[in-house]
Amino acid sequence: MQYRVKIYQINSDRDKNRVIFAGSDYLMKNEPALNIDASIYDEVFSGELDTKEPEKLFAQFNLERHPLHRGHSMSVSDVIVTEDGAFFCDSVGFKRIRFDESKTQKQGNLLRSVYVEPGKAAYEAEIVHNLRGMQQAVCGGLIEQILVEKHCAYVGNDEAKIIGMKGNRRYGKGGVIAGPFFICGFNLGEYRSLTDKEVKRYLRRFKNPENISDEETQADLGFKVLPF
Repeated sequence: MQYRVKIYQINSDRDKNRVIFAGSDYLMKNEPALNIDASIYDEVFSGELDTKEPEKLFAQFNLERHPLHRGHSMSVSDVIVTEDGAFFCDSVGFKRIRFDESKTQKQGNLLRSVYVEPGKAAYEAEIVHNLRGMQQAVCGGLIEQILVEKHCAYVGNDEAKIIGMKGNRRYGKGGVIAGPFFICGFNLGEYRSLTDKEVKRYLRRFKNPENISDEETQADLGFKVLPF
């Protein structure tokens, strides 16, 4: 089962009281009910994950960087929002808080896309709209424009099959996309955000994960990689 998770971190430029990385003991001097000022926070992650438990999320985002994570490693003063509510990352553990997401901000240059991971249903996501951000979204390396259709582009990792990424989705006549990829708009040689209609189209198309063996994925390389 997948859960929508959002992570917020304090933007130091708006942090007039210098509360970044401060625990609840410090904050409660001015906020007895721990009603955090959401206006100093930026959304740095929004995606579908296998867990919604704050402690597990903290471990996950510190042990391995998620391709869609736009912030620093999780730390004290960060806020996690799930269907169960908002949780403040304290010096020890998490505290449930009131948190008005409508007051938060986002990085300006974001590309609205549909993100597809192996073994998971596709979901709507935002990717930093530059080369580095797109490379991060597909787990590094060179990006590959796999397919263009109806003014939309499938963008993945050019080396996905060579480095052993899992098969994700089939396309065309026997083609296999390996590793995570995203779909965004594509007009006149430029990437753009998807429209509402396009988001719905690709969420439907890639709703169901596909079971693709490693053998089938490697067969789509067009050549064999032999060990030395």
